Parts: sequence; structure tokens; C-alpha cells
Amino acid sequence: MEKLKFILFSIIVLVILGLVGYWAFTTIQTGADFSKNQKIKQLQTENENLNKELKNLNDELGILKSKVEEPAPVVVDNTIPQTEKKPPSSISTYKYQSFIDDLQKLVDGNISMKLKSSGTRVGTLQDFLNIYNNTSNKIDNDYGVSTQKAIIAFQKAQGLKADGEAGVSTFKKMIDWLKKQN
Repeated sequence: MEKLKFILFSIIVLVILGLVGYWAFTTIQTGADFSKNQKIKQLQTENENLNKELKNLNDELGILKSKVEEPAPVVVDNTIPQTEKKPPSSISTYKYQSFIDDLQKLVDGNISMKLKSSGTRVGTLQDFLNIYNNTSNKIDNDYGVSTQKAIIAFQKAQGLKADGEAGVSTFKKMIDWLKKQN
């Protein structure tokens, strides 16, 4: 009976050791995995620090904006102080400001483009179409059939006359669409 107890105890100990060994083996990380995890932790810490710094800078910016926007007291006739109102800043910067500026030049110049047009102005259209369609088509500065089809699709989507020719109304819709992308 004593021998049977010893055998059962030995089996239980071996099973426990086997389970512990299996657990240790399956949870062990390779050097590359360990290195990746350490890098992830480091980047997360840096991200947290940058987020804190960004929040502090935004807070400071808010304080500075409120100081700038506060009207300065002006004394009139040395009796009653009044506040001087400053006009709000009307200059806006958009995510695609350079494209907006380029398209505005086309509007200002009353430029029109159609099939077989070429030049950097066509490249500006092709750049816009890549942004609009989320594509990376080649910018070849030639108004070919594919550019014409893309312009027609844009014009249809914007409720314009879909003639495939890019003119002032098309450029204005492009500018409006770019401004909404902020």
C-alpha cells in the first residue's frame, strides 16, 4: 500500500511538473518578441508624454488666445472707459491650402481645360483627383481620357453639368470640397 501511495504521489508530482514546464515553454518569448514589446512600451510612454505636452501647449495657447481676444480698455474724454473691439481674424488655413490656392488661381484666371489640354495646371487637377478619389494615379500633366472620366464623375457627384471639361464652376466645387476635408 505504501508503494502505491508513492507511485500516485510521484505521478501527481510529474503531472504538475509537466504542466508547469508546458506553461513555461508556451509563455516564453523570443528575443525578437521581447525587443518588440520593450519598444512598444517605450513608444507608448513617449506617446503619453507627448499627449501631456500637447495638452499643456493647447492650454497655454487657449490662455494666449483669450488674452489676445480680450478687448483693451480705451478711455474716451477721460471719463468712461470703453472697450475697443478688434475684428476677428478672417484668415483660415486648410489642410490642402496649397491646392486651394492653385485652384483659386485657375478660377481667377478664368481657365478652362478639356481633353488634350496639357501642362502643370492639368497636373494640379490630377493631384486633386488623386486626393478626391483616394488614388495614386500618375501625374502626367496631360488631360487624357482617364482624367476626363474622373472629372465627369466628380461633376456628377457635385451636381454640376457633367461635360468632362474643367472650368470655373468645377474648380469652385473642388475648392469647396477641399475646404470640407479639415
